[in-house]
Amino acid sequence: MTQTISELLEAAADRALPVVRGIDDGQLDRRTPCAEYDVRALVNHLFQVVVNFQALAAREEADFGQEPDFVTGDWRGRFGAETARLVQAWGVPGAEEGTTGQMGLPARTVGLMVLGDLTVHAWDLARATGAEFAPDPGVVEEVGPGLAALAPQARKMKVFGEPFPVGAGATAFERVLAVTGRDPGWRPAGG
Repeated sequence: MTQTISELLEAAADRALPVVRGIDDGQLDRRTPCAEYDVRALVNHLFQVVVNFQALAAREEADFGQEPDFVTGDWRGRFGAETARLVQAWGVPGAEEGTTGQMGLPARTVGLMVLGDLTVHAWDLARATGAEFAPDPGVVEEVGPGLAALAPQARKMKVFGEPFPVGAGATAFERVLAVTGRDPGWRPAGG
């Protein structure tokens, strides 16, 4: 049986939260696999995604134009609270039905987008900070085909890089990373 977006997001959040909570303030300026983001900027981006996709689940307007600084005060605790709100928002009856967002995409597709962001960016942050991260296998099974289908449009919008070549023995998650333009073997310089 296909899992709901809410169930998948809960599984993804369970894997992402220890990574985010484990980030030390001294690691915020480290490079990440997302060349345009250091750790602080990527945490801010991920917060923005989590908050805005709560709105999209409720068929409200999302604002991706500004990226506020979420990395203040108890931001680690707030990240946990916001991901819980995200899971709850996508668990509301009807959240996966119809279309949502400015592009009028199927709601489940939009849910898979935030699921992909939460999972891939948790990996980015783990790689940048030396944390352990293993995505939930059910999440990988769902986001793999979804992100592959979105990839051509995502590349046009400069959200994904060109696919990274991986060998036939690549894991399902390595293929997910590669389709987004990431090198699954990325390590920080000197790491």
